[in-house]
Amino acid sequence: MKVIGLIGGMSWESSVEYYRIINEEVKRRLGGLHSAKCLLYSVDFEEIERFQSNGDWKKAGEVLGDVALSLEKGGADFIVICTNTMHKVIDDVQSKINIPLLHIADATTTQIKEQGISSIGLLGTKYTMEQDFYKSRLESNGINVIVPNDNEREIVNKVIYDELCLGKVHQASRDYYKKVIQGLIESGAEGIILGCTEIGLLIKPEDSDVPLFDTTYIHAREAVNMSLKK
Repeated sequence: MKVIGLIGGMSWESSVEYYRIINEEVKRRLGGLHSAKCLLYSVDFEEIERFQSNGDWKKAGEVLGDVALSLEKGGADFIVICTNTMHKVIDDVQSKINIPLLHIADATTTQIKEQGISSIGLLGTKYTMEQDFYKSRLESNGINVIVPNDNEREIVNKVIYDELCLGKVHQASRDYYKKVIQGLIESGAEGIILGCTEIGLLIKPEDSDVPLFDTTYIHAREAVNMSLKK
């Protein structure tokens, strides 16, 4: 079993889900008392969010790169960044280490293609929905990406940072997200990416008429695949 290096804390609520899913999946596959070999470095999200809002992605990349290097020195065989948004700096992180990084969008793309879906709706932080670092990974695989309109993106983003990252789950926000999802479906989305690792805390499969791709679950399971690969 390879050692999984987890960069978490962005937010810790979703990092808990990563840890749970990874260990449950290892137990399911191996049985008995098996659990995952992993190292978790949980950052202070206040610091990272400040870099995000100030547009200081270079500094954010330096911080996460140092974290990844610490995990490598600690014995990690590969790295998982437990957030969609910070994959914007994945090249900066990779340049600091000599072990692989498991990209969350690549794992998600594989799942989408396996279901024969060619047009996907994307929910996430405003950075993930509006910038190319994430969407381009999907589009380069022939998948059309549809995002909410400007006002919807602002509210979707606000719910993530002001509620979900603080562990708050409100029915009114669930209802709003369901409305946004329905709008994406009406615009041609054949599936929906929950492209922020907190959204799975709010939205469940029964909240959508098309398949949901929960990136937390997909990424965590792919980490197990890589850990157990012979």
